[in-house]
Amino acid sequence: MSRHPSVKWAQRSDAVFITIELPDAQDVKLKLEPEGNFFFSATSGVDKIPYEVDMDLHDKVDIDGSKASVGKRNICYLVKKAEKKWWSRLLKQEGKPPVFLKVDWDRWVDEEEEDQVQDNKVGPDMDFGDFDFSKLNMGGSEGFGAAEGEDDDDSDTEEENVEEVPPLKKDAASSGAELGL
Repeated sequence: MSRHPSVKWAQRSDAVFITIELPDAQDVKLKLEPEGNFFFSATSGVDKIPYEVDMDLHDKVDIDGSKASVGKRNICYLVKKAEKKWWSRLLKQEGKPPVFLKVDWDRWVDEEEEDQVQDNKVGPDMDFGDFDFSKLNMGGSEGFGAAEGEDDDDSDTEEENVEEVPPLKKDAASSGAELGL
């Protein structure tokens, strides 16, 4: 009896991304049919444990436009849809999806945001929006590129409501009494 590997998926209007997480997969067999039947089988590990996935996808697919990539940690399949439209779910069967099937949030794009992502040409993972890297301070007292002694306070924000605390005087008469010691 074979096991189910972990499967992640995401979609665009023209394609579905299916990622099968199976490290060191051997004897990989992938089969995709025009009606949407997706079949995967492989073995993994020293004991050559068999893994298998057989899914009926929500709609028809374009076999010629689909591609697969077998890596050391996972198998990625770009399934081209026969019609450019959003699917309401990955599988034909309704109800709760199988436990081995998860959403690939790293590749997921909402239907309304798809045009934006294609315009950026960097994908959802690389869209930094309006993030200003020059304001990023990784723990140092100076900003990136600030020369020693240079004032790098060029913030665009309004004055902050911060009270300045006067420095403590360190003379012999007031050292312990003013501190309440």
